[in-house]
Amino acid sequence: MANNPYYSLVTEEIEKLTQLSLSTSKFAPENYNKFDIKRGLRDINGKGVLAGLTQISEIHATKTVNGETLPDEGELYYRGYNIKDIVRGVKNNTGYEETVYLLMFGELPNEKQLSDFISQLSYYRSLPTNFVRDVILKAPSNDMMNSLARSVLTMASYDTNSDDIALANVVRQCMQLIAVFPMFCVYGYQAYNYYKASGSLYIHAPNMGLSTAENILSMLRANSEYTPLEAKILDICLLLHAEHGGGNNSTFTTHVVTSSGTDTYSCMAAALASLKGPRHGGANIKVVQMFEDMKSHIKDWEDEDEISNYLQKILDKKAFDNSGLIYGMGHAVYSLSDPRALILKYYIEKLSKEKNMEKEYKLYTLIDKLAPQVIAGERKIYKGVSANVDFYSGFVYKMLNLPMELYTPIFAVGRIAGWSAHRIEELINMGKIIRPSYVNIQERRDYKKIEDR
Repeated sequence: MANNPYYSLVTEEIEKLTQLSLSTSKFAPENYNKFDIKRGLRDINGKGVLAGLTQISEIHATKTVNGETLPDEGELYYRGYNIKDIVRGVKNNTGYEETVYLLMFGELPNEKQLSDFISQLSYYRSLPTNFVRDVILKAPSNDMMNSLARSVLTMASYDTNSDDIALANVVRQCMQLIAVFPMFCVYGYQAYNYYKASGSLYIHAPNMGLSTAENILSMLRANSEYTPLEAKILDICLLLHAEHGGGNNSTFTTHVVTSSGTDTYSCMAAALASLKGPRHGGANIKVVQMFEDMKSHIKDWEDEDEISNYLQKILDKKAFDNSGLIYGMGHAVYSLSDPRALILKYYIEKLSKEKNMEKEYKLYTLIDKLAPQVIAGERKIYKGVSANVDFYSGFVYKMLNLPMELYTPIFAVGRIAGWSAHRIEELINMGKIIRPSYVNIQERRDYKKIEDR
């Protein structure tokens, strides 16, 4: 196709049009201040524009002292409960299922309610006849998030009430999608691994007696085996990724799309499209890639001066991907600490011992310690900088031997719990379609006939 003269002509025209678009659409930065535009719906100090009310989760990152807002240790609450307490109370690797129940229905389940809820999810953990063959295997994708979104949209074809947004129907749809998301992810990867990466293909059916985390490991691995610690830590990862306020990009997308009155499948596909972006759900992949780069360039993994010097090179755009970013450091909301990162750090130490990766774990802890110092010495930090959850989650997935192609889809498996809760909340309180305004800065012009242009 590239040798086709017409193709070359089309390519040249596209380049010209691209340059035209750049010349007409690039805004002067001062215009944002002139019109008091909150870029990214955030003010200059990173505080989000208030766009709605929620009871689903709360992110605490600052404190008020003598009328002044100051950075504070991060805390995250699901329906008013501190996630640290929720994690401590987890039993039988069903912390994620308990969290889904809490987020969707507003209360912590008792033992019977949790057991019944898990049974309901197990009942839904099946796909239509030939779905795997006809939808997933016949059209393998290089991108697991695209594969996941396609599977979600295709499920609408099997739902006779797909467009019904009555609350009971939406709850049923959300529960079904929560149940089958792990299957979409694992089977999509198996198709990719066989057809695109020349690997082996095996499709394990889910085990109705296993939790979500256990089923992911069982379906993914050739021998379906996993250790108790592996299942526990993956369950905690799903729990920690389940929800993070209404303002994160994918959850806000859920609110925006729900407010239009569209169906659940379209809503979740839109949320997946948002999460796929490397500025949102793909950050943990960049962290792992960055560490692989550092391991190949840093000779002594315990030499703090050598590590700091290399981190400085990264900031100076002279190392890794030359972006100037130390991935996994800093967060849009948290300041002094990300509670999810602290929880993962505790469990990672145990897993690193089981996997004989203690040396690599120590390197992570040193970067965790040194990176904020290097960043603070280079840039003015308004609210502090610390390791975020992506800093450690990628390392967890690596130790669990999860393929990198599944890092973001696993994030989605956790986050659909929050998306479901926010969709339900938006439907209950929906009054208006969400429609912010943009300031037009294009001057008005007189129209010219085509022969006069």
